[in-house]
Amino acid sequence: MFYQRFTFRLIFRLLIINLLGYLLFYLIKNTQLWFTIIGVALILLGTIISLYYYINQIRSDINRFILAVKTRDHTLNFKNKVTKGSFPELYESFSDILQVHKQIRLEQEAMFQLIKTILEQVPVGVIVVNNTNQEENEEVAFFNQAASNLLGIPAYKYWHRVKQHLPTFATEIEQILAGGKRFLELKIQDKLIQLSTEVIPLNLYGNNYTIISFQNIKDEIEQKETEAWNRLIGVISHEILNSITPISSLSDTINRMVTDKKNLTEDEMDDLKTALQTIQRRSSGLLDFVKDYRLIAELPTPNLESHTIGEILKHIKVLMQPFAKVRNVVLDVEQTSSKITVQLDLKLVEQVLINLITNSIYAVENREHPHINVNYRLENTKLYIDVTDNGKGIDASDLEKIFVPFYTTRKNGSGIGLTISRNIMKMHRGSIEVVSMPDNGTTFSLVFNYI
Repeated sequence: MFYQRFTFRLIFRLLIINLLGYLLFYLIKNTQLWFTIIGVALILLGTIISLYYYINQIRSDINRFILAVKTRDHTLNFKNKVTKGSFPELYESFSDILQVHKQIRLEQEAMFQLIKTILEQVPVGVIVVNNTNQEENEEVAFFNQAASNLLGIPAYKYWHRVKQHLPTFATEIEQILAGGKRFLELKIQDKLIQLSTEVIPLNLYGNNYTIISFQNIKDEIEQKETEAWNRLIGVISHEILNSITPISSLSDTINRMVTDKKNLTEDEMDDLKTALQTIQRRSSGLLDFVKDYRLIAELPTPNLESHTIGEILKHIKVLMQPFAKVRNVVLDVEQTSSKITVQLDLKLVEQVLINLITNSIYAVENREHPHINVNYRLENTKLYIDVTDNGKGIDASDLEKIFVPFYTTRKNGSGIGLTISRNIMKMHRGSIEVVSMPDNGTTFSLVFNYI
């Protein structure tokens, strides 16, 4: 049925043309009936022209359909052709395809509006720049309200306008156009804001876009700093009260012992000596605590020099192997011949590794086969020095607390080693990461930026 109507009409028209052509040939050859010959010739010409328009109409309809799909014109329809055309099923399919295309377009538009609405509501600034045009004509495809509020500028339509208004911001963005993150400070309307910024380049259908997202983390940083200070003050207050309380109590006891007395018995003298020794011991403990606090607050500025990883690991092996051996701990320090170079302060980083390995040695106490491994690895632009042990591990509840000053899970531990280690790594623009499973061991990683 799909082609039957068209085939029949086409064969019929061709048959008529052939018959008329044969008749015209016969009349010209065998007769002198010129009026009849002219009439048959005109009918033949009209039939040929009709066939041409008939086929051309179908071709035109197909071209209209293709153009409608290309231009996303959803107003075109072929309903009248479904009943009158030569290809009713074909025209019906054209109509169905256009309808589906229209539905898809509406769904895409609805999804775009949904995403746009969401991006307008989030507190993160988002700017999308179309980089397809020349630099001075780069259009801003999207500029949400949060971006306008954070930067204190209207939603410009062209990127060069943003550059004119905020040259510092634009310069920082251009530093990471290939993709990446950056922390920057801007002064907007006499107010200093701290932005965590990320740039993502994107290519869609041959067009290059740059997605710029940023958020003000000043309030978050201040909140985190306040929380850290509150935790620190809580720890300091706890330690001071633990020392001051017995000192105050013993001082009161001594005061009562000696008040209105000119002579003391031997037992009273012994009690007095014991009380004074306790006061002296707790006072020394409090003094050591204050010294530890000053040690955290007064770390020296790193003296950065080029050192190979092999050199660092070799020094640590020489330093820590005897201590581990005395404790019957197997200490493996691998790749001590590595020539990979990194900028760091050797003394400070060694101090960090000493702290970590010492902690691991205590963590593997009472394990059947105590073992510690020190190694390094490269991942993307990061260099990791890993200290891994098979010790008792760290509880999940303690993982967030181990870097808090004076917090310790080890008996007689000072609780400042990890705090100092993290501060040293921060001064190297690096960090410390920890992964631990209770009863399965722990890995502390020193993370350096390596390019």
